[in-house]
Amino acid sequence: MKTVIGVFFGGKSVEHEVSIISALQVIENLDYEKYEVVPVYISKDNRFYTSQMLTKIEEFRDLEEVKRLSNEVYFTHENSKLLVNLKRGIFKKTIAKIDIVFPVVHGLNVEDGTLEGFLEMYNVPYVGCDVCASAVGMNKIIFKKVLEASKLPVVEYETLNITEFEEDAEKAYEKITRKLSLPIIVKPANLGSSVGIEVVKEKDEFAEKLQNVFQFCDSVLIERCVTNLREINCSVLGNYAEQEVSVLEEPIKNDEILSYKDKYMGDGAKGGKLGAKGAKTGMKMGMKSSGMASLSRKIPADLTKSQEDEIYTLAKETFKTLNCEGISRIDFIIDGDNNKIYVNEINTIPGSLSFYLWQPKNVAFNELLDKAIRYAIKRKERRDKITYSTDVNILNMTGKK
Repeated sequence: MKTVIGVFFGGKSVEHEVSIISALQVIENLDYEKYEVVPVYISKDNRFYTSQMLTKIEEFRDLEEVKRLSNEVYFTHENSKLLVNLKRGIFKKTIAKIDIVFPVVHGLNVEDGTLEGFLEMYNVPYVGCDVCASAVGMNKIIFKKVLEASKLPVVEYETLNITEFEEDAEKAYEKITRKLSLPIIVKPANLGSSVGIEVVKEKDEFAEKLQNVFQFCDSVLIERCVTNLREINCSVLGNYAEQEVSVLEEPIKNDEILSYKDKYMGDGAKGGKLGAKGAKTGMKMGMKSSGMASLSRKIPADLTKSQEDEIYTLAKETFKTLNCEGISRIDFIIDGDNNKIYVNEINTIPGSLSFYLWQPKNVAFNELLDKAIRYAIKRKERRDKITYSTDVNILNMTGKK
């Protein structure tokens, strides 16, 4: 009997469309000899839909039409399975029973532990990081503080809340520049894909650029801007007990920072051959981009052996510090002025699941997905042995002698 995998994607996130691209790559590359796949699309208004049309990228050109032509569903649970029920009709009609959920979601309201928390409530196994690791990984400020407390190297930073900025922008500027010198880089605390990032070089730019960033969030992370930098990425697969690391990549940026456009709207040809069937998903379906697979990059990155070893060590330590599971991608900065390596951020559900970083190690995309699913099963088996509640009802004991 095949295992039923529910691939969840979309959601109320600025990375909604990126999630669709990544999910369809996953759906194409799952082993259909082992798995039956149920695509579950989360609309931008947080409603759930399923249909076999959801495996075709061209259908997503009109998101309202997707909702109209698909089946809206709701969920119940039974014996650790997620029951997919049609929303229309008088009587409940269950159309699928999902054994394992594979979240392929990016960004706030989904990747930040929200979806994982829902699945935890239903005791349904799912692929990837748990609620805590997902939440910490999504919030750049908390992530920095956790790494700093764990003695892992991070670029000097400060934080700013929108209340501080709105009450007195000049005072907010003074707070930041007491610790950091211009130029500084300003990032929304809880967004990915380089959305909303600004570089401030002059004091006159501060108020306007902070106002731009605060459109996306209510707290920002502000870092010393490493002007002579190299960005290096490493994917990690595993759990707390064991970790595998991918080859290292160096993304090629076209601006001061690696932008959303660089990541998702670039020319895939610049990045060399993609190789895997799933890498071609975007182009084959008439898309301009095939997700993170289309980014221009050097693979493997041109590094010394000691730099490679240090990055691999830091990647595993970061993964363990957050107690991650499944597939993550950890991004690093090398400061060219002093050759110091810093942990920059983590993507707990990376774009395109970082499959392109595993290909050079002869790990096929379907094999990578298999391994991630096995880790989900192991976690479920491990957690089933933990006592979360007891059968004793203390309210029933009150008043008894």
